[in-house]
Amino acid sequence: MGGSGKGVLIGALALAAIAGGTVGTLYAMRAGPFKGAAPTDAEPAASSELARFATGPLARLETPAVLETAPDYVFKDRDGAEVRFTDFRGKVVLVNLWAMWCAPCRTEMPTIAALASAYPDGDLVVLPINVDTGDDAVADARSFIDVHEPLPFYSDTRFQLPFEFPGRGKMPQTILLDREGRIRAAFSGEADWNSAEARALIDAVLNEA
Repeated sequence: MGGSGKGVLIGALALAAIAGGTVGTLYAMRAGPFKGAAPTDAEPAASSELARFATGPLARLETPAVLETAPDYVFKDRDGAEVRFTDFRGKVVLVNLWAMWCAPCRTEMPTIAALASAYPDGDLVVLPINVDTGDDAVADARSFIDVHEPLPFYSDTRFQLPFEFPGRGKMPQTILLDREGRIRAAFSGEADWNSAEARALIDAVLNEA
């Protein structure tokens, strides 16, 4: 096959690979987001007993059997004060990593706000962390979260946290931490976090001894 023929073939294969990507999950690069599919050459990780909640809107839920502690990473609250995940020890924490450029992130946010409203006693902390960079983008994100009460505003302007958790850069990314700060479940992509399945998962971790 000539050089031009090889180029056409390679181009067709590339388009086919893009078309076969996972819809609804964005993969973040430090240069910007793009759609794609997760690598499939790795062996699936062993799951914990929480795998029974990987159904319905949470069918792609990851529930690691080997528990790792959330990274010792500094992000900022609305006023610019430093925050770490260790600040929330003793609480069950739902971390949601989101950005304004991520359409699925914005779409699922009302369900995350509804979930936070359903647990007003504070035993569950819903922690949305924005990863936009630049003053204008962060200001837009702050305005967006303000119409989704009772959610607070946190930010990681270094755009590093999505790469510190199991999703390895996927967006949106939601992680459930237990009272000891360990990663109990992780989900990449848009989901209904006010669904019966999501509440059952959270209740199971809240009710652990």
